[in-house]
Amino acid sequence: MRVRTRAAIVAAGVVVAVVALLGVWFVAKQFGHRLQLPVASRTCTVQADGRVVLGADQMANAATIAAIGAQQQMPERAVVVALATAYQESHLRNIAHGDRDSLGLFQQRPSQGWGTPEKIQDPRYAATRFYTALKKVRGWEEMRVTEAAQRVQRSAYPEAYEKWADQSQVLTRALLGHATGAVACTVGPNPTMRGPAAAAALIQGLTLDWGLPGVASPTDLTGLAVSATDSRNGWRYAHWLVSHADDHGVKRVRFGDLEWTAEQGTWARVDDGRAAPTQVLAEVFADT
Repeated sequence: MRVRTRAAIVAAGVVVAVVALLGVWFVAKQFGHRLQLPVASRTCTVQADGRVVLGADQMANAATIAAIGAQQQMPERAVVVALATAYQESHLRNIAHGDRDSLGLFQQRPSQGWGTPEKIQDPRYAATRFYTALKKVRGWEEMRVTEAAQRVQRSAYPEAYEKWADQSQVLTRALLGHATGAVACTVGPNPTMRGPAAAAALIQGLTLDWGLPGVASPTDLTGLAVSATDSRNGWRYAHWLVSHADDHGVKRVRFGDLEWTAEQGTWARVDDGRAAPTQVLAEVFADT
C-alpha cells in the first residue's frame, strides 16, 4: 500500500512538472520566444543610472549594436530604439529561427528584402540595416521608443518595445561612454579564444564595430592599445572590450586608473602611477 502511495505521489509530481513546462512553452510560443529566461552563469552587470543584468552573449550583441549606431553617427536616441527592438525581438540573442523566415537580433526577414539569411545573422549587418531603415522614418526622433521601433518592424505587438525602453537607456549610457566602469562581466576559466588569435579578433572587432584605424598590438600579440581622444571615447572602447571578454578571451582592461580583470569580474582602482588617460589597454589570455 505504501509503495502504491509513493508511486502515486511521484506520478503526481511528474504531471505537475510536465504541466508547468507546457505552460512555459505556451507562453513562449504566444510571445514569439520573447520570454525572459534566467541568464547563464557568465553574466554582465551594467550600472548607469539604473541596473541591467545580461548574459555574456547578450552583452556582446548590445555592445555591437551601440557601436554601429555611433559609427553611423546616429543620435543616442536611435541606439535606445535599436536596443529596445533587439530586446523584444530576440532578447539580444542572434537566433537562427523565428516567426516564418525571421532571423537574427532584429528578426529581419529575407523574404521582405532585409538580406540573405547569412547576412541577417551577422550582428553588424543587421544593426546597420535597422539604423538605415530608422533614418527613413520621418520624425522618429520625437516618437516614443515603441512607435519608432514599430515603424521599422511592423510587428503584431506594436506596444511591446516600450517595456524595454528603460533597460535600453541604461545600456546606451554605459556603452556610449557616459558612465565610468559601468560594464562588469564575469568570464569563465576556459575562454573561447586565446593568444594571438584572440588579440587579432579584438582588433578586427574594434575596427568593424567602431571604424577605428591604427589599433596597436604589442610584439607579443597578447594585448592591444586603443587611442582615446577623451574620457567618453575611452569608456566606450573599454566597455566594448569588457562586453566582448567572454567571446574574445579578454583577461584585463585598463583605462586611466581603473582596471577590470576576468579573475575578479569587476573594476578596481589601480594606484601604480601608470595611468594612461589617452589609451585603453587590453590583455587577452595567453596560449597555454
